[in-house]
Amino acid sequence: MKKESKVTPWEVSGKVDYQRLIKEFGLSKIDEKLLKKIEKCTGELHFMLRRGLFFAHRDLDFALEQYEKKNLFLYTGCGPSGPIHIGHAFIWEFVRWLQEKFDLDLWFQFTDDEKFLLNKDKSYKEIQEWMYENMLDIIAIGFNPKKTHFLIDTKHAGLMYPEAIKVAKKINFSMVKSSFGFTNQTNLGMIFFTSVQAVPAFLPCVIKKKKLACLIPHAVDQDPHFRLTRDILPKLGYYKPSSIQALFLPPLTGSEGKMSSSKDMNLLMTDSPKEIERKIKKYAFSGGQKTIEEHRKKGGNPDIDVSYQYLKMFFEPDDDKLKQIYEDYKSGKITTSELKDYLIKKINAYLKKHQERRKEAKKLIDKFIFSE
Repeated sequence: MKKESKVTPWEVSGKVDYQRLIKEFGLSKIDEKLLKKIEKCTGELHFMLRRGLFFAHRDLDFALEQYEKKNLFLYTGCGPSGPIHIGHAFIWEFVRWLQEKFDLDLWFQFTDDEKFLLNKDKSYKEIQEWMYENMLDIIAIGFNPKKTHFLIDTKHAGLMYPEAIKVAKKINFSMVKSSFGFTNQTNLGMIFFTSVQAVPAFLPCVIKKKKLACLIPHAVDQDPHFRLTRDILPKLGYYKPSSIQALFLPPLTGSEGKMSSSKDMNLLMTDSPKEIERKIKKYAFSGGQKTIEEHRKKGGNPDIDVSYQYLKMFFEPDDDKLKQIYEDYKSGKITTSELKDYLIKKINAYLKKHQERRKEAKKLIDKFIFSE
């Protein structure tokens, strides 16, 4: 029996049909015409755009028009409830590129309130500890400290709450119930939370007393929050936020859904080289044959091989090199073991630099946290 897929801000399961999500969520597919517009603004296309990893959008044309008028900012966020893994970094590396190429301010929301309300087994203190650790990884991605503003929902409540209640006044329970599947047992905090998540999409307008446009890059499962935001903000006198949606980095096991939150079944930004090697060799799903002899004769299937997918989506930006790996694996010229070894080297090289920057990030946190 085929497992029904589920895509919500809190759960992704089953085989994700991205074309169905485009239709179901009311998204627009990123086409060649739009890619050319982006390239005109940036001078080049990020490989994640070239390969269709950021695949859909809402009003990206409008965001590009506002960028040309110097009237655009970026908004993304983090739910601090555990360690950062490469599935998170995948999105933020692209956001960093957008910030750099467009030279934009980035408002980065830490939803510590949501994660406390959502996680029955985590205390407020634990959430705050994870938020600190998450901040180190986010700073280490390489965002511009002069143009990146961390908003912490609990810390910046005095700034955000007056704006959140304006959003909340326009949303009723039936709207959040239908968007998120809430029931009578859902706690009040979660019902109110989407009003808080909407605030960074217009807070810079309040602060600067200027009507600005917002672009939100995010994984497609977060779209329901921003659909509501788009419905409400024009009623408050602001632009609908534009957005650009990404595919999910697949689980190590090659199973359906997205990368697991289990500590042993994902690749953490703080993992040692030995841990990365162990996890890839033990868990990364193979598209190869059962024996080397059979693999040399029949070749492997890179389209289902997790090591190849991670190279394609994150760790091999060189299109020519990626194409060669694809052909060599499909022909049997390289084995699964060789492919995994190549991926391990690429990941560990990336993480070595990241972890060095992470140590320095401890001195930089105060530069990133927004100060009124």
